[in-house]
Amino acid sequence: MTDAPALVIFDLDGTLVDPAGSITGGIAAALEAHGLPVPEQSSLDAMVGPPLIESLRRFAAVPESTMPLVVRSYRERYISEGMAQSRPYPGIPELLARLRSDGYHLAVATQKPEGLAKKLLRLQGLDAYFHSIHGASDDETLPPLPDGKVSIVAAALEVNHASRDRAVMIGDRRHDAAGAAGNGIACIGVAWGFAEPGELEAQNLAAYAADAGEAGDAVERLIPLEAPSASAAHAGPIEAEASQCR
Repeated sequence: MTDAPALVIFDLDGTLVDPAGSITGGIAAALEAHGLPVPEQSSLDAMVGPPLIESLRRFAAVPESTMPLVVRSYRERYISEGMAQSRPYPGIPELLARLRSDGYHLAVATQKPEGLAKKLLRLQGLDAYFHSIHGASDDETLPPLPDGKVSIVAAALEVNHASRDRAVMIGDRRHDAAGAAGNGIACIGVAWGFAEPGELEAQNLAAYAADAGEAGDAVERLIPLEAPSASAAHAGPIEAEASQCR
């Protein structure tokens, strides 16, 4: 039996936690505060997932000279109000408890600043489920990582000493699929996040889940936990334990 754990890596916003408008509403408020036009709702929704600065450039055409002010305004509002508005998606706490109980290692890989990710998961009562939490730099004046989510997912694999054939990514956007593909691991797409129509269908996904229960089933199908040997299965409790430790 291999010592490498079976690792499940989760995206955060749009997969584990529903921002409940705190991200899109916060971006809109930050843009308005600095006299900048607010994009339509579909563009605001598309800003959930990628790095904030990248989204502000692409969807809101925020001038570079104003970018630090907009980011600061957004983050201040998000910390004071937005995190508390967020909620775990239906079935997520039960899914995490199920996977941990079964023996999977769990990690988070998000393009949200790592410190904020940890605060959000702690506030929502989810942090204790995870063996590790990985995110972008807390210094948002730095440029986004050139490989997007690839290096963040790679960090989760490395810290948990996981092999690529025993790991899977779960996410709601193409960025999650790209992070998985860049590390040679499977990706499960979820139906409840912020993907644009057809976005996930265009990716090379190993599975697609309509709800948290289906996501758990897909994990067990893609990276099943190894069953005990036949001799251990028929042994008593002490004998079985000794067999697994040999």
